[in-house]
Amino acid sequence: MRVVLVGFGPVGVRFAEELLPAIDEGSLSLTVIGAEPGTPYNRIMIAEYATGEISRESLEIADLDHLAARGVRVLSGRSAARIDRGAREVVLGDGGRVPYDQLVLATGAEATVPAINGLERRDPTRDGLDPELTGGVIAMRSIGDAERARTVVASGGRIAVLGAGVLGLETALLFADAGARPRLAHVGPAPMPRQLDRGSAHVVTALIDRAGVDIVANVRAEAIITRESGGGRAFHALVSSDGRRIEADLLVLSCGVRPRTRLASDAGLRTSRGILVDDRLRSWSDPRIRAIGDVAHVADPRRYAHEREVPGGPAGLVGAGWRQAEWLAGALIAGEDPSPFAEDSPGIVLLKSRHVDLVQGGEIVPDPFAPGSGEVASWADPRHGTYVAMSTTNGVLDGFVAVGMPRAAAELSLLFQRRGELPSDRSLLLRLDAAEQPVRATGRDETVCTCNAVTAGGIEDAVSDGCDTVDAVGCATRAGTGCGGCRARIAEMIDEWQGQHV
Repeated sequence: MRVVLVGFGPVGVRFAEELLPAIDEGSLSLTVIGAEPGTPYNRIMIAEYATGEISRESLEIADLDHLAARGVRVLSGRSAARIDRGAREVVLGDGGRVPYDQLVLATGAEATVPAINGLERRDPTRDGLDPELTGGVIAMRSIGDAERARTVVASGGRIAVLGAGVLGLETALLFADAGARPRLAHVGPAPMPRQLDRGSAHVVTALIDRAGVDIVANVRAEAIITRESGGGRAFHALVSSDGRRIEADLLVLSCGVRPRTRLASDAGLRTSRGILVDDRLRSWSDPRIRAIGDVAHVADPRRYAHEREVPGGPAGLVGAGWRQAEWLAGALIAGEDPSPFAEDSPGIVLLKSRHVDLVQGGEIVPDPFAPGSGEVASWADPRHGTYVAMSTTNGVLDGFVAVGMPRAAAELSLLFQRRGELPSDRSLLLRLDAAEQPVRATGRDETVCTCNAVTAGGIEDAVSDGCDTVDAVGCATRAGTGCGGCRARIAEMIDEWQGQHV
């Protein structure tokens, strides 16, 4: 079986790794088409590289020489121009053709670039690459973006971040940690409007300010002002619709992403918020074409084939993409697996920051005092940066948010993902973060690494087997190799185990 993979980011790499046993046996072949040249890297952690927290080498997620030795054909720096479904071939940008029996699209997502006067967008000649923007403006999606940010950070330059979603907040906080004084501009009155209720937004805003980030709320970006720089034009200031100006040496756009569906739609595949695939990750339009990761929109064609709007969309989380990659590789190796791919339980949002401990899941918790708000419980201590709120139906969590309460957050995350019932006395959850309680509240079943679904028990077993660093635990279990948000917790678990076994 000739398998062709388009896209070689974290999800594509995981898919290729899972196919290696079958490639060794000779039951299938794999050709990978990757638009970016060089070694694949973990795009999720390039902001950490931009601020000097990690090295360039630690971003690398594949050994191309090893893959080649195992029989994987990797076409780096070459783009897929179109899909010839009749001939079952992928046509490359240079005119070459790659035949397939099964085509897997892992083309990921690209940054959303807002329409702002004066902001230039030059689309790349090769599909799969991010657009080139006005000098001094980046979207923090590529190594090139990270290199430009590193230069500004090293020189003590000023940085503005536009967009206060999860990634915008994480990026601004990382810049603050690196010694910069970033300015975070966002359109609404509070950050993370898709996740936070009014109370948690108030507490989080105070914590962000305390961490060294200047927050500029209610900014409707209208234009940028440029200056002469090195024979060209470069960013100088962001202008809001009310006339306010935010001057900086670098503007980081964090305005969301959108799946790369152009290759699929040009081939006549049906798309919505992503490439529409069924519960076996097959395109609605062509069963020989699959999609995984940020571009895969899983929905039932029997139910929605004749609907104009298809609900849902790509999961947008690397953990979900990895599980799709693992399932699909197993299905291709086995022949068509009769059991469908089971989507993950609702995702948990975890803010990666040493200054703000924030975990959120499900729907935004409504105001407990609003009419018709249902079963809502909340507790706040703004002075000490702690807050928790949860909404339930018949005792089962619909949504929650926890700030500065890691043990309560861990318990709520576990109950939310398992659809477990909360204790009738909600105050019991608050007591988990009391000083006299043990570090871990939920035992070995607690999921520590949500990206790779690694439990505390799995990490403890790796540590007891001799893994004495976070990287060693990652090699043994894959924990900490996704977004990196659990690495500090893994380090604490290693220290705790070593302290108990001196």
